[in-house]
Amino acid sequence: MLSTFLIALREGLEASLIIGILVAYLTRTNRKKALPWLWLGVATAVLLSLGLGAFLSFTSTQLSVRGEEIFAGTTSLAAVALVTIMVFWMKNSARGLRDELQGKVDHALGFGKFALVSAAFFAVAREGLETALFVFTNFKTVSKDSAPSIGLTLGLIAAIALGVGIYRRSIKLNLGKFFTITGSALLVVAGGVLSHGISEFQKFGALPGANSYIWNWRGANSILTTVLEGTIGIGTSLTWLQILVWGAYLSISLRIYLAKAAPKPAAKLVNA
Repeated sequence: MLSTFLIALREGLEASLIIGILVAYLTRTNRKKALPWLWLGVATAVLLSLGLGAFLSFTSTQLSVRGEEIFAGTTSLAAVALVTIMVFWMKNSARGLRDELQGKVDHALGFGKFALVSAAFFAVAREGLETALFVFTNFKTVSKDSAPSIGLTLGLIAAIALGVGIYRRSIKLNLGKFFTITGSALLVVAGGVLSHGISEFQKFGALPGANSYIWNWRGANSILTTVLEGTIGIGTSLTWLQILVWGAYLSISLRIYLAKAAPKPAAKLVNA
């Protein structure tokens, strides 16, 4: 539940902030007539994201056992790669995001209303498709009850509420710290998804060590296993290869992500 809540909160707030920037810019520049086209692009992106989630879920149920293992492993690796790229992209691009989005709106309006629909669509679809893929793969690593769905719903509600509050300036949030903390947590969740992907590849023999367990508590139902599955995605069984890949991914990604940018050297004065 906690991992799906975190995914929905982080990705939902990013999408909410993007929409808020676009709406505020059109309102401030007296172009409110273009807002319906903006919302059309947003709605299309949301529907596409929901469609991707439904497609992944449907496809997974129609495959053979071996096919489902290959599909689950492949989508897990794809989700980890995409989330890792997007977390680092947001860290490096957050400061210039407002100017970038406003520039795209100005450019789109010069080509007509459908160009604005496309600009809004691609701005939101990036977050939506990433969320759909990551949530689908994360559901594979957590408990099978309703808790993950509840976490996802609560996370989206919280993200929308925060986005509206920030837009109306009734909520003040240090976005830099928020994205640093949630970005680090997302990398931890991604580590769990990566571990699950490794397990799937081990099951059908693509990777070795399928029976070399650190622990194997399959069938166990304890507070510890519930907490592990709901937070870092480590299940009731774990192989040595899984823990090695999991540890390597987290140690490298978190070290780079949390490293402070080196200060730029001061410009030297040159005598004429």
